[in-house]
Amino acid sequence: MDQEFEDIDSEGRWQKLYLEIRNQSHECSYKVAKYPENRNRNRYRDVSPFDHSRVKLESTDNDYINASLVVMEEAQRSYILTQGPLRNTCSHFWLMIWEQKTKAIVMLNRVIEKGSEKCAQYWPTAEESEMAFRDTRLLVRLLSEDAKSYYTTRVLELQNISTGEKREIYHFHYTTWPDFGVPESPASFLNFLFKVRESGALGEDHGPAVVHCSAGIGRSGTFSLVDTCVVLMEKRKDPSSVDIKNILLDMRKYRMGLIQTPDQLRFSFMAVLEGSKHITGDSSVQNRWRELSREDQEPTSDSPPSTQPPARCPERHNGIQRGGQLEEGEDYRQDSKVPAPAPCKEQEQDGVTTHKRRREDSISKSGTAKTPQSKPRTNDSEKKRKSNSAQTAPFLTRSPLFFSDSLGCICCT
Repeated sequence: MDQEFEDIDSEGRWQKLYLEIRNQSHECSYKVAKYPENRNRNRYRDVSPFDHSRVKLESTDNDYINASLVVMEEAQRSYILTQGPLRNTCSHFWLMIWEQKTKAIVMLNRVIEKGSEKCAQYWPTAEESEMAFRDTRLLVRLLSEDAKSYYTTRVLELQNISTGEKREIYHFHYTTWPDFGVPESPASFLNFLFKVRESGALGEDHGPAVVHCSAGIGRSGTFSLVDTCVVLMEKRKDPSSVDIKNILLDMRKYRMGLIQTPDQLRFSFMAVLEGSKHITGDSSVQNRWRELSREDQEPTSDSPPSTQPPARCPERHNGIQRGGQLEEGEDYRQDSKVPAPAPCKEQEQDGVTTHKRRREDSISKSGTAKTPQSKPRTNDSEKKRKSNSAQTAPFLTRSPLFFSDSLGCICCT
């Protein structure tokens, strides 16, 4: 696997590999997502759950929620990948958590990103302490909250008001992962991933963990892919036997568009390689990840608290919006669009480029992956260099590229 990464990296073939995955994915039907009554339950019109793998709500007249059950049998892992709840689907979201007996929610986005609402505020803050959803008869309380430099862990209590039954739910919130981007480093990501794993919430003793970002495909796909690969390396006792590309193709049978950019694909390879050190008996590797991640530092200014006034859920009524606008009708899957240089400039302005390019801790000191060297400056103008960036394309020095995608599942071909 090390050699495979080195070969792809040195030859700049991440774009080609990403396109191969796109072209080898096949699309299943998603008719239910397009029913008129479900239009306002989709955050983005071009991200829909397949009919065969969608999660169905059990206790409502309309069973639709934009969520997919991803089952990786050999790894004995099941994930529910879903969009960030809309303000009018918060109660659907919690009903799904209750019915599926989920123990952990993994949230990989912020409520507000680049000035836009990417997710409703679906859990209570320290100030309000609880949220009640009348139609689904569910009550959510905040029991504890622990904020680190780039992630926050919460313990929530979910109560069925009708029966009085209460359950504790873990909420793992990665607060510095940019949309269409990658985490700061594999070390930081793996430190977070292993915090989730150590809770036991990803195991078979509980229902599927719920993993979401804004659309539930890019960052969510990256998290699930890396976790699955690390589990398979543990089971097989042979890191070289894990074929990341084929595992991703398997996961795409359950939800469209998993892994949104060549940059996220490259990062997934890096994180799996770094994670393999834990498998090979390096007992100090987790301490190294924790040190490199600097989790005990104060949260940085580019990761504001997730609680934002514009993003609060309205009055909690299933399927009825009482205040605030929906985002339905917007496109999200930028892998279905032609590459453009504009996002690179935008990310540089947002400070994301420097945040995610801190290469000194991207891999532990004993790591084998190397950073491709950026091309030296020429006498050409800055404008010409930027316009050619998509063709010269080492992904470490530029923002992610976006490609058209025809996705889905081979089971329906």
